Amino acid sequence: MAQGKQTPRQKMINLMYLVFIAMMALNIDAEIIRSYYDSTKALNETRTLTERKNEKIFEKTLEAKAQQVPDTYAQPWADYKVLKSKVDALVLAAQGIKDVLKKESEFHDKDPNTGKELDVSENFAALNNNEATMSYFFKDGDENTPTQKALELKAKMDDVRNYIAATFGKNPQLKDLVDRANKSIIAEYPQGKSPNGKTWFQNKFYHQPLIAAMSNLEIIQNDARNVQSDALALLLQEKVDASIKFSSYEPIVSGPVDLQAGKQAEVKVMLGTYSNSNKINITGVSRVENGKGIIPISGSGIGEHTLNGTITLTDASGKPQSFPWTHTYNVIAGPREVKLEKGLLLSPDKMNVVYRGLENPLSGSILGADNSKLSLSAPGATVKSTGPGKWIVIPSTGNTVKMTLSGTDPYGKTVSQVFEYRIKNVPAPQGQMRGQTVLNVPATSIPNQMVQAAIPDFDFPVSFTVNQFMVKVPGRAALLIKGNSLSDAAGLVKNARAGDVVYVFDIKATATGLGNQQIKNISPVVINVQ
Repeated sequence: MAQGKQTPRQKMINLMYLVFIAMMALNIDAEIIRSYYDSTKALNETRTLTERKNEKIFEKTLEAKAQQVPDTYAQPWADYKVLKSKVDALVLAAQGIKDVLKKESEFHDKDPNTGKELDVSENFAALNNNEATMSYFFKDGDENTPTQKALELKAKMDDVRNYIAATFGKNPQLKDLVDRANKSIIAEYPQGKSPNGKTWFQNKFYHQPLIAAMSNLEIIQNDARNVQSDALALLLQEKVDASIKFSSYEPIVSGPVDLQAGKQAEVKVMLGTYSNSNKINITGVSRVENGKGIIPISGSGIGEHTLNGTITLTDASGKPQSFPWTHTYNVIAGPREVKLEKGLLLSPDKMNVVYRGLENPLSGSILGADNSKLSLSAPGATVKSTGPGKWIVIPSTGNTVKMTLSGTDPYGKTVSQVFEYRIKNVPAPQGQMRGQTVLNVPATSIPNQMVQAAIPDFDFPVSFTVNQFMVKVPGRAALLIKGNSLSDAAGLVKNARAGDVVYVFDIKATATGLGNQQIKNISPVVINVQ
């Protein structure tokens, strides 16, 4: 500029130069911030794609392999799950820091009123602000004193890196994974490796605006997810010797060798590959040709036959992997067709009886049909299935019940038939002693007797417990006795004489096996005194 006193015109020119230079600097800063912002968004999208790929493809594949070949993949799957939990914790922590910094810098992704995404120019002041970053990462602004929160981020990064080194460091196949973790997931430079003599935190966050801090945190998240993805890829690699070449292919069709009319089945078609390598051994076969085991079979011995063996493959580490195989086939006497038979059927109508209130077991079948698909209905009764072609029927009211048996015959046709059964009440129980209703014993033996109740020749498991009864001796009043023993009647019967008749009547009992039915009057027991 000219020395001495400046004219008004010169002052105006100088002011215009200052404004012009300031505008150019502002424009350059805005473009740099826009570039940073776009790069950070791209990193975020890349990380999201990596996370989806890991979760939807590789993780499910490794988990399936762990279930199918646990000897080989169960431990890698367990190691990976621990690694994933540590990476998740690191990514979540970095995301939390970004959220805090954006809030403290008053950054808004979208307009709170319209919901429209804001342009970088509208967030320029927030993205260019370094106060939140300085406050979060450096105690009292001292570049040599990271805050506790900054050290917590470093601890999570160290946790991921140290776990990878400790878990996979001794495996030569995973050396690349360990090397990448040691280079990318660090919050502290190795001795003498700082590019400018400053610490990692100083280079990444000291006096860095919000956009730079967000970008560096996004890089941490991306590096962690990429290391996780590398671990998945390396753990998933096939443990097969590279010298084994599976270069031959053949279609494989698996399905039933016999199929009954009216039934459904599945046939599976797949492409098989095989190798004639001497590192593959097949047992249970007669000979091996071009990597395929061959077994000649004949039609001798009618019935089911099973073949089995093992395919053993030696992996890259020299460890054998075994794959058991089995095949079942039927030898039959020639082509046959199951036909519906015709003939006479004789049924005793009077014996088609079910008992009211009891669980009446019934069985049904249709010739040539699948009994497991039969159904039985009986209006007015309760029907419960107990197995293929078997039911329990409990009738209630009425004198007859009509039961309908339905199913599908061997030709796929629905068939049904109605069967009518009479409903009978449970017979009245009898009073007994020693299994008899009339007993001949001396008077001295009467107190030793036990009163019982039973339904003779009844096919259902019903039992009774006598609770009380009455005893009547000629010339004496009847005596009520609790329980089922006549021992309390000793005084009553001690003077009974030969030829006297002692009656045991009004027997009361509880029943097991009759459901909620009331017990009918139990018939008396007669004792003839000898």
